[in-house]
Amino acid sequence: MRGLAYGVTPEPWIPPDDQNPLLAGLSRVPMRLQELEEPRPSRDGWVMARTRLTGICGSDAKQVFAEYGEGFTDSPMNGFFSFPTVLGHEVVAQVAEVGPGVSRLEVGQRVVLNPWLSCEPRGIEPRCGACQDGDLSLCWHFARGPLAPGIHTGTSRDAPGGFAEYLPAHESMLFPVPDTISDELAVLADPFAVSLHSVTRHPPPSGGKVLVYGGGALGTTATAILRALYPDVEVMVVARFPAQAALAQQLGATVAHPFPREDLLETAAAWSGGVLQRVEGALPMAHPGGFDVVYDTVGSTETAEVGVRLLKARGTMVKSGVNAPARWEWSPLYFKEISWVGSNAFGIEEVDGVRRHGIEQYLHLVEDGRIDLRAMLTHTFRLEQWRDAFVALATQEQSGAVKVAFDFR
Repeated sequence: MRGLAYGVTPEPWIPPDDQNPLLAGLSRVPMRLQELEEPRPSRDGWVMARTRLTGICGSDAKQVFAEYGEGFTDSPMNGFFSFPTVLGHEVVAQVAEVGPGVSRLEVGQRVVLNPWLSCEPRGIEPRCGACQDGDLSLCWHFARGPLAPGIHTGTSRDAPGGFAEYLPAHESMLFPVPDTISDELAVLADPFAVSLHSVTRHPPPSGGKVLVYGGGALGTTATAILRALYPDVEVMVVARFPAQAALAQQLGATVAHPFPREDLLETAAAWSGGVLQRVEGALPMAHPGGFDVVYDTVGSTETAEVGVRLLKARGTMVKSGVNAPARWEWSPLYFKEISWVGSNAFGIEEVDGVRRHGIEQYLHLVEDGRIDLRAMLTHTFRLEQWRDAFVALATQEQSGAVKVAFDFR
């Protein structure tokens, strides 16, 4: 089968714009299209699935563009990855072959992937406390069991991902897709579930005001969730590119732009009712602030600095975006007694008093007509066009890309 192997010798490529640091990273990425062995389902409970559509996650893009930088080598997360592998975990596929002990799936079923390599896929019994509680992304055993270390599909050499024609998965990782839901909608289940986790675990107060920092996949899905589940909450979205801003407005949010930061602080404080306190030589801080919650889907130093400046005292900043670590001016964090919390992907989530896996929640909300994200998938490419796909993401202002996917159909 054909697949994009990651952790191999890169092939030469000259970027169309050598001033764009993302394209420079793309020119050096240790990834290439090659023939790979099909992942036969030899383990109990595992299947082989034929890929139909795979979205490019922001974490995939950052890895390909080398956005984490040279200084990310001391991250304790490095023990939860093993290479070479195939990236890609936002997957819609069709069951092609079932292995021994499979009882929940049949050949031919269309499915969407829950990528977490937690206790059940690893064959670990008894399951850890996090898995028993439904917090699959907090599993204690990402480096144990018969699989090589990896937190999810595409990060373990024994569980390659959806940037290939076939991928392996445990039956517990695959959810059947209703016939009424297209592949184009189903492929958005993973980023939706990430934002569902961050919003419902840290919900806004009734009648409150929130800031969604970022207009990409996580920002767009967070905005849609807030509109669907918390209709009395006012939402401002910080969107960097025109296509992101248009989508946020379509979903009913007020839009602000991130640069320059002084203008953003002015706009967001005025909209939320915050009062800016100005200090010469420093960014101003809103005190009192006007936002109850900031959902930071970018996770950079800039977004953290702006977020804590705009929040109310004892407000909450929810960090779901992942970025390279760096220094930031965090005195508002302690001065205003802000709760800064991480939000790591998804597991079993509660919506309207019903607990289901986050991906199942998405499929139900789409079927019920409460969520419609069809405008979010802006670009699709064939696998052999993989460089073009990442160029579209590296040049979003020109391309208008929000969510980009590989189409294998």
